[in-house]
Amino acid sequence: MKITIEGASPEFERKLLALYADHRHELALTVGTEWDVERAEQFLASLPANALRFARLVVDADGDKPAEELREEFHGELRGPTIALSRAVPRGVRRKWWPSGTEAPIAPRYDPEHPSWQKAIAYTMTSENVTVFRAAFARRSLGPALVDDDQNEEEQP
Repeated sequence: MKITIEGASPEFERKLLALYADHRHELALTVGTEWDVERAEQFLASLPANALRFARLVVDADGDKPAEELREEFHGELRGPTIALSRAVPRGVRRKWWPSGTEAPIAPRYDPEHPSWQKAIAYTMTSENVTVFRAAFARRSLGPALVDDDQNEEEQP
């Protein structure tokens, strides 16, 4: 028998996995590692503001944001948001938000002509993940890309 369950709540998933644990010797279980809207929402909720803004900019760029544009947005410093993004997936695995083997939704792209250590030339996301994360941002009611507070200082009375 093969059963596919999509869109289950975290509570249902916990109960199902507990049932599986009681019968694991008679069953084989494979868990999908693809991103869905619920996982994407949890991922986004776990990010600090700078990494959330970084993710939004990549999504708004249809999954291919040049690193130089991101460096301009973050005043030349990408370490903070990229470190936060790289830690979010392992943290989610430890907290059982998604299964081991789930890949990071945003990845750096390097210049293939220069394979030695270098800065990223872009940050990318698959088109499937762009769709999923767009829906997650919409469900979180975050609207258009977040604005840097430094840019708003002159506008306030």
